[in-house]
Parts: sequence; structure tokens; C-alpha cells
Amino acid sequence: MFKRIDHIELLTASPERIINFYTGLLGFHERDRLRIPETPLGPLDLVYLKLGDGIVEVMCFPEARAIAPRGDEQRLGWQCLALEVDDMAATLASLNQQGVATAWGPVQFPDHIRAEIRDPDGNPIELRQWELHKISIGHDA
Repeated sequence: MFKRIDHIELLTASPERIINFYTGLLGFHERDRLRIPETPLGPLDLVYLKLGDGIVEVMCFPEARAIAPRGDEQRLGWQCLALEVDDMAATLASLNQQGVATAWGPVQFPDHIRAEIRDPDGNPIELRQWELHKISIGHDA
């Protein structure tokens, strides 16, 4: 019935800043741009960013009032984007050299290492390195 996650939507007031972060630092590639001229909130600009077979849909209503940035509080809804990395230490070192601070971690778990960074709008991005010799049931290698 269900096959895979098709895409994740990311609403922002500063699309170029977000696009530069995801493409320049995280290795996403821009796939498409389009504008939907009429929505209940006015025109909607969409940019599709691809990493592997995953898509982040960057959404912006350029004529809407300012969108409040995400705070650190927990809320209902999506909590973060999670990216698998090959080498946590090297990934964090590279990101830190480029001015992206580690929000927390890395923390070693029995079958993985986990850390978190934030995008320019404050959205959490989980980084996870699976330890292949200790993979838990349900994770494909």
C-alpha cells in the first residue's frame, strides 16, 4: 500500500537562505522551482531539493505576513528532518568549520550515534550514524 516518503515540506520566510544551507552545506541538489499563483494565502513559491531519493519541498508565501521562527519548545507535528551520515565526527567537524554549530550531541547509543544541528530558521536536523554491526531490527543496511 504505502511505498516511501515522497517529500517533506519546509515553510520559510527566507527561501534563498534555506536553499543555500541545504545545497551548500548538506549536499542537496535543486531539482525544480515553480510558482502557484493563487492560493488562499497568495502566491506560493516552491523549490524542490533532492538528496538521494528524498525530497525537501521548500515553501514560501512571499506576500504573506512574516512567519514566526520555530522556537525550542516541543509542539505537535513534525519534529525534525533526519539525515543518515557515514562518519559523524567528520560530518560535525566539516559543518562546524562552515559555521554550523552542533545543537546537541554526539551521543553514542547501542546501535547508532546521534547529534543535531539547526537550519537557518531553527528547524532541527538530526544526524545519525548507524553502526552496521549492531543494527536494530527494522533498519535496512
